[in-house]
Amino acid sequence: MGSVRPFKHGYTNHTVGDGAVVKKTYEGPDAEFRLDREYRLLNRLEGQLPVPPLRGVDDGTLTLGFVTGVPGQELLDDGHAAAVLETCGGLLRRIHAIDPSVLSSDASTADKVLVHGDFGPQNVLLDPDTFQVTAVVDWEFAHLGDPVEDLAWCEWIVRMHHPGHQEALGHFFRAYGGDVPPWLVRQGAMLTRCESLWQFCNRWEPNGPGAKQWRERAAATASWQE
Repeated sequence: MGSVRPFKHGYTNHTVGDGAVVKKTYEGPDAEFRLDREYRLLNRLEGQLPVPPLRGVDDGTLTLGFVTGVPGQELLDDGHAAAVLETCGGLLRRIHAIDPSVLSSDASTADKVLVHGDFGPQNVLLDPDTFQVTAVVDWEFAHLGDPVEDLAWCEWIVRMHHPGHQEALGHFFRAYGGDVPPWLVRQGAMLTRCESLWQFCNRWEPNGPGAKQWRERAAATASWQE
């Protein structure tokens, strides 16, 4: 690689790029499992969804081809909340329509969908002129589950990190389509995810700053009203 720079929106891993490739080194609990999950999914999703191209995997590091685009959260804060969230809604509908066999052939999972696990504008790269998706990134927490997990987490990202754009969430839900799960169901899914992230951070560094932060975020989430 040439001159490398860290990606400013990476949180659980060390991610750097040089304009040609991106190298993602997994850190924290279950790092090997999370790398394997993302590697396998990117292989299987190629051609079905806009995902970064695989270039290789070695010693805890996944190498991906660089994809142009701007993280949706940056465009959202630049005044394009409606367009960004509308694109995210349509994209999430496509993700949830993927055959669940992409992760499991178990018949008992037939009523589940492919859940991204950390879905929101922060993990969607967009063309800043057309708002078309260039890539969906960070699949390490993907699993089969209930659609509300991703729906609620995208809403959580907006409420927590972009509260001034909360009113634009209607564009997200309308683009996704169907009935919006009731608020208490969505809030419950948010709290479940906050708890799992607290557990993740507490395993990594017991009672450390990450665990404390997720306790505080859970308390804030519990106080929200629709």
